[in-house]
Amino acid sequence: MRVRHLRIQNFRGIEDSEIHFKAHTLLVGGNNAGKSTICEALDLVLGPERLYRRPVIDEHDFYMGKYVDGNGEPVEVRIDVVLTQLTPEERRRFGDQHLRLWDEAASEFIDEDDGGVDRSGDEGVDWALPVCFIGRYDRDEDDFVGDTFFCHPEPIVDETDVETLASLGAGLVPFRRAHKRLAGYVYLRALRTGSRALSLQRGSLLDTILRLSGDGSAEMWSDTLAKLTDLDPAVGDVPQLKEVREDLRERLGRFVNMTPGDNSAAFFASDLTRQHLREVVRLFVATQPSDHLVPYDKQGTGSINLLVFALLTIIADLKGSQSVIFAMEEPEIALPPHTQRRVTRYVLKEMGQSIVTSHSGPVIEQFEPDSIVMLHREVTKLIGTPIDPSKVKRKTYLTNKRQFAEAILARGVLVVEGSTEAVVFPAVSNVLERVHHGYTHLDFSGVSMFATPGDGSVAKFGPIFKALGKKTWGACDKPNGTLPQDQIDDRTKFDRFWESPEKGIEDVLVKGIPVETHRRFLADVSGRPDYPHLPYDPQIKDEDVPALTGKVLKARKGEAYAYAAVLIEHCETEAELPEELVDVLLGIDSELQGEPELGAEPDAVDVASGDAGDEATVAEDEAGA
Repeated sequence: MRVRHLRIQNFRGIEDSEIHFKAHTLLVGGNNAGKSTICEALDLVLGPERLYRRPVIDEHDFYMGKYVDGNGEPVEVRIDVVLTQLTPEERRRFGDQHLRLWDEAASEFIDEDDGGVDRSGDEGVDWALPVCFIGRYDRDEDDFVGDTFFCHPEPIVDETDVETLASLGAGLVPFRRAHKRLAGYVYLRALRTGSRALSLQRGSLLDTILRLSGDGSAEMWSDTLAKLTDLDPAVGDVPQLKEVREDLRERLGRFVNMTPGDNSAAFFASDLTRQHLREVVRLFVATQPSDHLVPYDKQGTGSINLLVFALLTIIADLKGSQSVIFAMEEPEIALPPHTQRRVTRYVLKEMGQSIVTSHSGPVIEQFEPDSIVMLHREVTKLIGTPIDPSKVKRKTYLTNKRQFAEAILARGVLVVEGSTEAVVFPAVSNVLERVHHGYTHLDFSGVSMFATPGDGSVAKFGPIFKALGKKTWGACDKPNGTLPQDQIDDRTKFDRFWESPEKGIEDVLVKGIPVETHRRFLADVSGRPDYPHLPYDPQIKDEDVPALTGKVLKARKGEAYAYAAVLIEHCETEAELPEELVDVLLGIDSELQGEPELGAEPDAVDVASGDAGDEATVAEDEAGA
């Protein structure tokens, strides 16, 4: 069984939105985009224990906090889920009366269309199960209520049956806990301390493991309680407690008619109820380098997260991993990259379906491009845009997957020609943040740098990132000779494209930065152990300084040495920065802030400059690189 489609109405920050899922789906987006809301919505519908929490929902779970309308009538939260790929056993258990024909390609039900049932044997058409959660405010009880239902068939209710029409679900058949256990939804939240997951409270992970492991849990509780009662020696026989007990018994006897004998007062290890045992029994763990057992909540955050994850994998194994719908929020929390990759690979391999949210490159890298859904808000709607694999060739993605992972998370992407440029622009942004009032740093704006191999390869990434729905900018050196038409066309796909009048970033820096800044830079780096064999004499003539700087920069190109970024960092004012680079960053900043363009626009419009001929027209074919 798999989650194929989700519709959310009036739940938290979402008024009405739909999301489509693959066998494995990675949800990415900025903070408050709605990733956690999606997981919580699925939990409301499919989580076996979720409806047993009180309250099921509250005021803040309603869109804009509005749980009654202008007429005082209750507003309903509704979450619809379509489950597909049901096994024969699941179809038998749910009953054919609750199933509908689903067209996978069209992502819609077709059984009520003319001739729809006749397509039941077509490729991509199968029986699916629609279920839903409905919640609202109950004025009579002054409380919030919610329940889950089969969405098919629609109930036939007599219009005079006011009570049924007014009831939650209006006659829909309830979707019970036993049904949800068949769905196998397991949810690992992001903000987790293990305080409940690793306890034995009802619905906890350990309690679920005990229940799934087989019979005998009832006997376990009664046997444990009996052993606590019959401890030898009894707790009350500890000398200090025995003395207190005798004193209490004698004093209580003055005011209360106590049972005769020494056993009229006693100390026991607990309340001797199942519920109390559930609350006080704790898992103790010893982790290297110590062999001392301590309560699980005294472990580090990362260890607790992995303990919780380990319990979930046990549950998945007990249910049969391939029948589990596994939702996991931000597996990267407090985990090093190698562990993030290991956890993610395990989930993708062992779980029937995984729905993961993440802000981590090592996690994102493990997913195929067509499994990634990028989330963003459009006013009241949550939009989930899957990556179209036809726009991004697999080889291009895999070759640059670490950079793609960061770009996927970004608000916009600045594509540059080489690793030197990739460190220069952030360095210029650092200085502008310090000296230019109102400027917002690239990192704070959510702009990711994407370094290409150079040699005119910047242009081909414009169509790719535009196809991903990103704001996209490009900057490159002056080309050698005439550009081919496909590069001219690709340049038009960027929101803006800047072509340098120079043939190398080093020339831009040497010519655009004052001599005094060069001197500060050379005085600083000439003492570094990785400084090239190009002696710096402070008495060197001003006209010879830029040439020496250029030689040093070319000898130490790239991000490994980052000498170009060091030069930029020695700029103390905006006037010391290369005007060309400032124009690029101020142009991006003003576009993101929705303000008029700032500064001059040399070469910003003439995307076909550099002997490339007439200005290009926008090509209609957005085939990926």
